[in-house]
Amino acid sequence: MIALIDYGAGNLASVRKALGAIGADVMVPSAPADLADVRGIIVPGVGHFGATRALHGEWTDAILAVIGEGRPLLGICLGMQWLFEGSDEAPDCAGLGLLAGRCYRLRGNDVKVPHIGWNTIDIRRQGSIVAGVAPGTQFYFTHSFVAPVSGDTVASTEHGELFASVVERGQVAGVQFHPEKSGEAGLTVLRNFAELAR
Repeated sequence: MIALIDYGAGNLASVRKALGAIGADVMVPSAPADLADVRGIIVPGVGHFGATRALHGEWTDAILAVIGEGRPLLGICLGMQWLFEGSDEAPDCAGLGLLAGRCYRLRGNDVKVPHIGWNTIDIRRQGSIVAGVAPGTQFYFTHSFVAPVSGDTVASTEHGELFASVVERGQVAGVQFHPEKSGEAGLTVLRNFAELAR
């Protein structure tokens, strides 16, 4: 069973539908204690980084406990940004802190911000979350803030500047794009996560 975390900023219906399309069992926990027996966790999200305050405290403790037991976590869009130490979008709001660095607003450089639409990913190193995804594959993005390119970056994307579009460290992964809106390529990413959660 995969837990889909609802903290008031996620597009749960479309993520749940995509997980159903690949045959994954999914539930939306109502309390942190519900995470005790799940095989993996997905933190989706759209909107403002400040919405992640709803996860501070018991939710964060429960999520970290699941990760500490070796079960996988996937952050999608805002959920990926939450994996980092924080974001300039809400400077007083801490991230989960599993990945080093802070998220920041795209500077644009003659491109539109927010970044909305299809764009390619440049795979920089192997990562289980993008197994079977060809370099240059297109995914659907909608965001204004990005994560820095670092040693945890599996793939990067360019929109005015280079940013991390896929990150992975151990059993923790994140994607800046929306796999649930990215057709077959997005379903491949979700299948990879479901396989990790088996």
